[in-house]
Amino acid sequence: VQLQASGGGLVQAGGSLRLSCAASGRTFNRYTMGWFRQAPGKEREFVAGINWNGGSTFYAASAKGRFTISRDNAKNTVFLQMNSLRLEDTAVYYCAADPAGRVPIIRGVEYTYWGQGTQVTVSS
Repeated sequence: VQLQASGGGLVQAGGSLRLSCAASGRTFNRYTMGWFRQAPGKEREFVAGINWNGGSTFYAASAKGRFTISRDNAKNTVFLQMNSLRLEDTAVYYCAADPAGRVPIIRGVEYTYWGQGTQVTVSS
């Protein structure tokens, strides 16, 4: 399984970005998908996750109410809509997949496959 994250960029505080993660493999629709981020000098942290059919989503407290995770199984893609961005959202964002389809999982070690990351920079 290969994951390709995209959609990062430079945005002003209060703005929005939509990240995408395209996955290879015919069993994508069985995977739990997650988004994580890592800021300079900080540990990687969980942001949001979604179960195989989108019926269950779970968020970190910092993301709840501002970010929305969704998926399109027909396109093997998971999205992260980020609104009301703050300076502290600046990080490299990674998508990850758990082929076992477990939910909710928020620890990075529980995800098997990882994308390469996309940079999100929020400016004042």
